[in-house]
Amino acid sequence: MKTGIHPEYRHVVFRDRSADFAFLTRSTMTSQNTVEWQDGNTYPVIDVEISSASHPFYTGTQRVLDTAGRVERFQRRYGGRSQ
Repeated sequence: MKTGIHPEYRHVVFRDRSADFAFLTRSTMTSQNTVEWQDGNTYPVIDVEISSASHPFYTGTQRVLDTAGRVERFQRRYGGRSQ
């Protein structure tokens, strides 16, 4: 690998403020904000809007659409007009 062309790969905390959830991982992202982590070290923190703790698919609060009811309602409204 060429030296000096790759971004620095370091520990970063990603924080989901809406779910009060944070996790420590490695990334090339940078931030001016820092946070003290559970191990006592200070890491850059990236605030995210959605994470696995707040996304409806992962939390089980996703709504299931009734597609059969939608099709029937469409057929009632517009089904007879095409003839």
